[in-house]
Amino acid sequence: MDNREFIRKSVIRDMSEGVMTLGLDGKIMSVNPAAAGILEKTEDELVGKPFAGCFFEYEENDAFNQLILDAVYDSSTSHEGIVAYYSGKDTRHLHVTTSYLKDDDKKIGVIAVISDISELVELRDALKAMERIKALNGQLEIRNKLLSETFGRFLSDEIVRQLLDEPDGLALGGKKRRLTVMMSDLRGFTAMSERMPAQDLLTMLNHYLGIMTEVIQKYSGTIIEFIGDGIMAIFGAPLPSESHASQAIAAAVEMQRSMKAINEWNAMRGYPELNMGIGINTGDVIVGNIGSEKRTKYGVTGANVNLCGRIESYTVGGQVLASPTTVADIRAELDVASTMEVLPKGVNEPLTLSSVVGIGEPYNVSFTTSYNRPQAIKTPVEVSFFSIKDKHTSASANIGKIIAVSQDGAIMKSDAEIAVFDNIEIEIGEKLYAKVMTCSGGEIEIRFTAKPESFKSWLEKLK
Repeated sequence: MDNREFIRKSVIRDMSEGVMTLGLDGKIMSVNPAAAGILEKTEDELVGKPFAGCFFEYEENDAFNQLILDAVYDSSTSHEGIVAYYSGKDTRHLHVTTSYLKDDDKKIGVIAVISDISELVELRDALKAMERIKALNGQLEIRNKLLSETFGRFLSDEIVRQLLDEPDGLALGGKKRRLTVMMSDLRGFTAMSERMPAQDLLTMLNHYLGIMTEVIQKYSGTIIEFIGDGIMAIFGAPLPSESHASQAIAAAVEMQRSMKAINEWNAMRGYPELNMGIGINTGDVIVGNIGSEKRTKYGVTGANVNLCGRIESYTVGGQVLASPTTVADIRAELDVASTMEVLPKGVNEPLTLSSVVGIGEPYNVSFTTSYNRPQAIKTPVEVSFFSIKDKHTSASANIGKIIAVSQDGAIMKSDAEIAVFDNIEIEIGEKLYAKVMTCSGGEIEIRFTAKPESFKSWLEKLK
């Protein structure tokens, strides 16, 4: 399932009305639980199947079939009607309204909103039935307007509920709020994407993102967007929370704990191991609908958002780094493995970041990290390496000698000008990526962040 399909399902799954989406090729893209119940079919019987093959069994459904097909063949206008529907057991009366879906200005399919109004049809009081139908039409019109205007945005369930409750929920603009921002990123994903088949890469990424989404929503987080393999989420909006910092930490810790199961799933399919870093920051941001009249998204902006990105850039795989403001806002007991002092760009004074591995009551979640310390090798090995600044690799190579190495990192001697937290690219026949952890007296300790396929054989030759 791609991200857009996931977004569509998250928006419509809790609606009491039945919702079915179809592509312009006539195939059913999705149905929500209410639609499956009304039509008395399972999701597996419908999704991915041609509409004509699912409902043409009974001639009693001719009117229902014709209304849906009219919408597919003429997706430029809305279609509406009250039709009979026979499931093979009984006949129901359905109110069906269709409108078209579009991505930006391109039409991509049709959405049908289906309501079972059998009881209304059977009512003897025609006036009461008409009043109920009128009210139903009004509700469906609001729902259809919301769906047509918000498809193409990424919306969590909380945002959808807020938009439904507030008349001006779709208006551009924002509010200043104190909340917690989380950013996560997979280490070495760009290099990984260059050597994996596209379908395998997407399968692995979607599985990873699906599990991360469940964890974030479990702790009342709102996902703002997926940025490739990265995730940006907020805690404390749109629904206010006094414990947003604690919720963010608990989510981040559980996300790291979930990586073990994700990598076991990857290993069973021959996919590479994934390592994730997470940065967390708490502070004032602007949150709301950002963009233009043609395309908007619910998002956050401000200096504290930028700072969260800087904090995330200091992480290595398997690490959660929290800012001082986040730690100060937490009343629960924190398990901090270590601290580090950094001076991010745009910050006037050094910040002490906490590497968090657990949080106590009422969350009680933790994860363990394993780091194999570099072991001395008999004969130092000379390597060429390049500095990476702002995702740009330097043109000139530096020379270093590896004197100790492990599965996770190495110690290298070099006279090159290099600083703690710098990223480097090491040439070992293929590209090996690493982050500088300590640098003193020409001796540099590095942590590997992305390993090529030849890494294992290269490591064996060094030992």
